[in-house]
Amino acid sequence: MSWTVLHVLVRALAAIRLPLAMLAACAVVGCVSSPPGGVQVVDRGQNQGRAPVVQRQPVRSGHYVVQRGDTLYSIAFRFGWDWKALAAHNGLRDPYVIRVGQTIRFDNRPVGSSQPVASAPSTSTSPVVSQPVGRPPVAVTAPPATQPTRPPVANTPATTPVTPVSRSASGWSWPSQGAVISRFSSNGSLNKGIDIAGELGQPVLAASDGSVVYAGSGLRGYGELIIIKHSDTYVSAYGHNRRLLVREGQQVKAGQSIAEMGSTGADRVKLHFEIRRQGKPVDPLQYLPRR
Repeated sequence: MSWTVLHVLVRALAAIRLPLAMLAACAVVGCVSSPPGGVQVVDRGQNQGRAPVVQRQPVRSGHYVVQRGDTLYSIAFRFGWDWKALAAHNGLRDPYVIRVGQTIRFDNRPVGSSQPVASAPSTSTSPVVSQPVGRPPVAVTAPPATQPTRPPVANTPATTPVTPVSRSASGWSWPSQGAVISRFSSNGSLNKGIDIAGELGQPVLAASDGSVVYAGSGLRGYGELIIIKHSDTYVSAYGHNRRLLVREGQQVKAGQSIAEMGSTGADRVKLHFEIRRQGKPVDPLQYLPRR
C-alpha cells in the first residue's frame, strides 16, 4: 500500500471518531444548552418525589347558605377567610348576627344572584386537613327563618377554673399538657395546627385571653370544637374535645378550662390546636412558650 493511500485512510478514520467521541460525551454528562434568560433550576431538595407545596387560599367563588348552628366565625374558619374580611365582603356589621337561610357570598356577585353554592373544604380526622374546593359544588339548602342561628349571648366571664400558666413573649400559653404528636405543615393537604396527646377528660385551657365565638360540632373533622377570638387579628381553635365547658359569647382568660380532651372526630384521644392570623393558619409552636 502506498504512503498516499495510507494517509487518506488515517484521515477518514479520524473524521469518523470525532463525532462518535462527541456523542459519547453527551451520553455521559448530557448535552445542555442554556435557554434565553438563564438556566432553569429544579429544586430537588426536601420535596423531591412529593407533590408541590400549595398554600390553601380562601374560597373565592360561589356562596354558602347559613345553616342552624353556624356563626360568622365558623363559616370564615371553614372557608379560609378572615372573619372581618368576610363580614365586610357581605356588608355585615357589629354584632355580626347571621340568620338561617341567609346567603354568605365569597365572590363579587350581588346577594341573590344565581350561582352554585360552595362546598365546604373536606377534612379528615387525623391529622386535621382542609382541601381546596376543587370538585363540583354541593348544593346546600336551608329553610328560610327570621331568627338568628343562635340567640345572642352576653359577654359574661366564664366561671370555670383558671390555672396559672407561663406565657410566651407574645402572650400565648400551652392549651394542654402532653407531647406534641403531630406538627404544623404549610402544605394545604396536611396539618394546619398541632396535635397534643393526653388522657380522656384532661383539661383543655384557653391559650390566651379572648371571647368564645364558636362552641359546637358543626365543622366536620374537628369534632367538638371551640374557637376563641383574641383580637381582630388572631383566633385559636381547640378540636376533638369530649365535653365543652364554655358557651359562645363568654370571656375567658389564659389558662382557663374551656373543655375536656376527647376523641370526637379523631382516631385517638388528643387535642388539635390551631392559631389563625387574619384567617390563615400559622405554626402554633412559633407562638407558644418553649418547653
